[in-house]
Amino acid sequence: MKQFTITAAEDGLRFDRWAKTHLPGVPYGLLQKHLRKGAVRIDGKRVKAEQKVIAGQVVAVRPEVMAASETPAPRTKPALPLAEAQKRLRAMIIHEDARCLVLNKPAGLATQGGSGVKDSVDALLAAASEGEDRLRLVHRLDKDTSGVLLVAKGRKAAEELARAFAAKDVEKIYWALVVGVPQPYEGIIDAPIEKLGSREKMELSDDGQRAVTEYVTKETLAGKLTWVELKPITGRTHQLRVHMAAIEHPIYGDGKYGGQGAFVDGLGLPAQLHLHARRIRMKGLDVTAPLPAHMKQSWKALGLST
Repeated sequence: MKQFTITAAEDGLRFDRWAKTHLPGVPYGLLQKHLRKGAVRIDGKRVKAEQKVIAGQVVAVRPEVMAASETPAPRTKPALPLAEAQKRLRAMIIHEDARCLVLNKPAGLATQGGSGVKDSVDALLAAASEGEDRLRLVHRLDKDTSGVLLVAKGRKAAEELARAFAAKDVEKIYWALVVGVPQPYEGIIDAPIEKLGSREKMELSDDGQRAVTEYVTKETLAGKLTWVELKPITGRTHQLRVHMAAIEHPIYGDGKYGGQGAFVDGLGLPAQLHLHARRIRMKGLDVTAPLPAHMKQSWKALGLST
């Protein structure tokens, strides 16, 4: 049996989409046949093509399926030339070692592609590397969130780092500017969330996945805005944005979840999402990402130090 560990970046993907990357030589029809036979299992259980995978799960693939995958599907021509992709990646790198890169992802750049999304970090990685040692995403950031993004060098490194995420051995620290002043000044938000209605928006739901966020106030600004440090204990989509809006202190610039309440008139601050993945820490790694230009502008206007 060949085993794969679902990475944080793959959390929430349909299994058939996951299989397109890890079992590239297996056509969809043949994949369905193997699934019906139980030749592919997740944590020892049968899996359906439309089933969503969860970070930390182990996919076991029988030899006959791996044999079919040994001849990968023809590699499609990357959307970006190699030199351009490598140049853009180099501009984002803030740390590199034998097993990974740490990027400072700019706000506005999607982490992964999708319907109508042509430019993404994943597309850059695909254009800049290939084969068993290709660069692989380990986790995700929202398109409008900037900051530290971990990229593994090859499959083995990706699986090692995925295990660290699954074991909660990775600490991610975010900086955000929120509207109003949270009370108490620090606390834990424990509220489940799930996709309801629109695929692009998350909501609080008793039937959703558990989501836990720690927040600490760093500085308040005349009762109008607060600089907070956020630590996601779980890694749900849009978790920090949903949770801060849920306690009626939306992240500044987050009209999607805070509506007009996510803006304050008269301050002259950029109307962008003020959420930045500031730091990532784990065994052998501790990297901090500088603020993006729009947050630097706001920090300077508000007299905050970085």
